[in-house]
Amino acid sequence: MRQIAFSITVGLFCAATVVFAAPQTLVITKSVRANPTLYFAGVPGDAELTKAMTSFLAACGWFDLTRDSKAEYVLTGSRNGNRVAFTMTTGGAPAGSWAVDLNGSVRQVAQRTVDSIIQQNFKELKVKNFCSTKIAFCAQTAPGVKNIYACDIDGDDVQQITNYNALCVEPCWFPGGKSIGYSKYGRTGMDVVETVLNPKRSRVLTSFRGINSGAAISPNGRELAVILSPDHTVDLYIMPVGRRAMRRLTNNIAVEASPCWSPDGREIAFVSDETGMPKIHVISVDRKNHRVLKSLGSDAVTPDWSSDNKIVYATKVNGNYTLAVYDMKTGKSTRITEEPGNWESPAWAADNRQVVCKRSDGRRSALYVVDSWTGKSRLLVSTPYNLSMPAWSRAGSR
Repeated sequence: MRQIAFSITVGLFCAATVVFAAPQTLVITKSVRANPTLYFAGVPGDAELTKAMTSFLAACGWFDLTRDSKAEYVLTGSRNGNRVAFTMTTGGAPAGSWAVDLNGSVRQVAQRTVDSIIQQNFKELKVKNFCSTKIAFCAQTAPGVKNIYACDIDGDDVQQITNYNALCVEPCWFPGGKSIGYSKYGRTGMDVVETVLNPKRSRVLTSFRGINSGAAISPNGRELAVILSPDHTVDLYIMPVGRRAMRRLTNNIAVEASPCWSPDGREIAFVSDETGMPKIHVISVDRKNHRVLKSLGSDAVTPDWSSDNKIVYATKVNGNYTLAVYDMKTGKSTRITEEPGNWESPAWAADNRQVVCKRSDGRRSALYVVDSWTGKSRLLVSTPYNLSMPAWSRAGSR
């Protein structure tokens, strides 16, 4: 478990150094696929690049790093001026070679190199630039104060995105990863805000009377799914990004929350208590189809839809929240976390395998990454403050 130190400045508060330090029986079935082992010999004479490469090789989730030089894969590197050559072997036979120019930061070089390695060796990873994706999350640094931060997939390079003396929650990424949407509590209510990361600037996307929350951006980046209450009932709406025209998808006395889009943009999954307890619902954007998914446990909440058509969600089992994955093709759910604690607010990585989530032990919450294939988890970021609501940016298709 890694601990990372960084500095936070929140609103009018002083800078602080933060050390990231219903009951039922379920059958748990996982698709256990062991990762190949990898021995990385490092880059002689370049400790900084060796450290960054090791960090991203471990965080990418597709190798199990080992100190045993007899591992299934062996990766070596050698530097010559402004260029580094990497060679991979398996069983002594060549398995790939990469020549990398040292352009950009050391971490960017490591990201590009590890991306090339995993893309060549794992055909099921149908994305590019995976190691360059980011994870946004909320950090509560004072009572009534939460702001949005973002980090790399290894939990390092933490950056503060918002800086308000207010509550900023429910971050979501726009396609391309260049901006983040979120709900911001103000003196008169809630707004949905978009913040462009570089150069940093913000605009209000929705500011209707009442609730403006749970924003989710469609795969094409043109539409916004959002929870609104303009007439004092909490319902799901969609609207064009940057415009106030809205279309209502639900209209009942139930409370809706946590929308997310299907990969083709034709449906939206969301949470509703219409049946008496929170369940995952799916509705088509033309309102012609509306169904309730059969989930494990009770109180199924916070769904996220992968690009290969699976929905991960949190659900209560024996008094605690655990994570489960619903396969839209088979209609079956699989539990993916068994360790103690409450596992909540899951979000898919672009590899459709890993999930980032919040895990709390009753005292403090931290961010973890869970491998949905094996159930293994790793600590991503931990602080003396509570962390929550992570969202993983998408990568481009191969």
